[in-house]
Amino acid sequence: MCPANVEEGHQRGFIIPIGGAEDKEANPSILRKFTEISGGREAKIVVIPTASRLDDTGERYEKIFEEIGIGEVSHIDIKSREDCNNPEFASRCEEATGIFITGGNQLRLATILGGTAVAQVIRTANARGVHIAGTSAGASIMSEHMIAGGDSNESPKEGGAILAPGLGLTNAMIIDQHFSERNRLGRLLSAVAYNPFLMGMGIDEDTAAFIGPDDICEVVGSGTVTVVDGGDLTYSSAYGTDNRNALGLLGLKLDILHEGCLYDFNIREAFPPIEDRQNICKI
Repeated sequence: MCPANVEEGHQRGFIIPIGGAEDKEANPSILRKFTEISGGREAKIVVIPTASRLDDTGERYEKIFEEIGIGEVSHIDIKSREDCNNPEFASRCEEATGIFITGGNQLRLATILGGTAVAQVIRTANARGVHIAGTSAGASIMSEHMIAGGDSNESPKEGGAILAPGLGLTNAMIIDQHFSERNRLGRLLSAVAYNPFLMGMGIDEDTAAFIGPDDICEVVGSGTVTVVDGGDLTYSSAYGTDNRNALGLLGLKLDILHEGCLYDFNIREAFPPIEDRQNICKI
């Protein structure tokens, strides 16, 4: 599924996958930046807590955004596919300047949202400039191909990543979350092995990738974003192995980005923070 078409005169909004467990109190830099680009005190943010089974998730995020200071925030209580076809819920997403998808279970999120009116509104809203952020499960579902499961603490192998359809806000990458904390490099590499031209993006907790309409990503937060590029892969054993054997993958490119680093998906190249680039130029 390709991202929705951008109509003439519009610019695609940011997509902001967050690795989960973002700081919500002491230094909510990720949520604050999302709020700022969504309009600050004029922002109109809608929270979608569908991935979570906790009844108070939507209300908790409402309070968090209110404390940061925005114009309006509300959540829509989607618990079934029938809810997703409620015209009121779709209308509220259409009117938002920012949509925030909470964490929980990404397969629950995908099976409830996938192919519904709300899912379509989220896609078209992003195409006309609405910013979409998602944490943990809400991050995974942003890509066309979503990592729905797979083992942590494992070497890459056939079956190491279970894939399912995502929202298709991007078809350039596949996203994993809680990345370093749960040692998910192996399953991200397994996912990239299925289609080496896809970029793999592993996002740590309290870390976000702010991906702009120009397909340039800026890292915000206390952890790192790992980008795996299999575009120049010279060898893969993915087609001739089974679940018992580790994969061989030669020619991979891997970048690890901390706060302030940029990644340009157009040319598949990473850049240090601006201040470090300026210091390099002075040498």
